[in-house]
Amino acid sequence: MKATDAAAPGVEGTTGLTAAACLFHGFSDTSRLSIVRHLALGEHRVVDLTAHLGLAQSTVSQHLACLKDCGLVSSRPVGRASMWSLNHADTVMDLLASAERLLALTGDAVTLCPTYGPDSLHGEAS
Repeated sequence: MKATDAAAPGVEGTTGLTAAACLFHGFSDTSRLSIVRHLALGEHRVVDLTAHLGLAQSTVSQHLACLKDCGLVSSRPVGRASMWSLNHADTVMDLLASAERLLALTGDAVTLCPTYGPDSLHGEAS
């Protein structure tokens, strides 16, 4: 059987593949990945994330909005601030651990890819 003959479990048809591509696009920014990793440790306010990551408040807020639109994070009001948390934390961390295992198996070869290597990242340095 060819690899193209069988769809991955839960990702069938164009709609499922589109949803999977959108999900992975949500993880396609190093700042968003850093935010996800910090939220895996527990709830954070935007001000906490800016201090930990050295990013501007507007940048953190934009990334949190993206992650929220993807259903990956949620917030709850606490006074005048919002506490942000990672939804489905165990599953998200399992996915990231799987990605790390795959990168180890491929020797990080994706960094050599002219299409999806470091130069393709959203204005980030190589």
